[in-house]
Amino acid sequence: MLKKLFLLFFISVAFAACQDVEKSERPDNLIPEEKMIDVIAEISLMQSARNFNKRIFENTGIRGQDYIFEKYDIDSVQFKRSNDYYADNYEIYQRIYDSVKNRFEKLKVELDTLQKQEQRIKDSIAKVKRDSLGKRGDSLDPAEEKEIEEISDSLIEEKDSLNRRVIDSLPQPRSRN
Repeated sequence: MLKKLFLLFFISVAFAACQDVEKSERPDNLIPEEKMIDVIAEISLMQSARNFNKRIFENTGIRGQDYIFEKYDIDSVQFKRSNDYYADNYEIYQRIYDSVKNRFEKLKVELDTLQKQEQRIKDSIAKVKRDSLGKRGDSLDPAEEKEIEEISDSLIEEKDSLNRRVIDSLPQPRSRN
């Protein structure tokens, strides 16, 4: 009986304490929702890159969040206040993070496609070399080497084009409102 009474008292106190939680006021310089999606996505990518290989990331000299804040013309205080405001508004915050998640899923599909195409290119280059060597059984003559080099260059250009498409698909900063 005493345990039930204590539990009821604890739940009542906890419930009463939660009633006085103040929500963040809408800041004057609130980051728009679409821009917030871009910023959070880039901060997440930057943190992942840093966690993947911290030493290499630190050697670049890039200060990730500073770069992102400058890119989107915001500052850390504006980001914190906007983040706090959105966090207090669950539906909006959930929508923001769902959009970030969807963006990463789309990027993963693009990167997986790129990896498959890169492997296809490597396999094609290896096949051309094998076929050319198999014809003669010894080293290639200069004309065959030139042909292989041209095919390799063509395949490498295709790979570079795919890399540019993936980079171009990354979020770009929106113009100021």
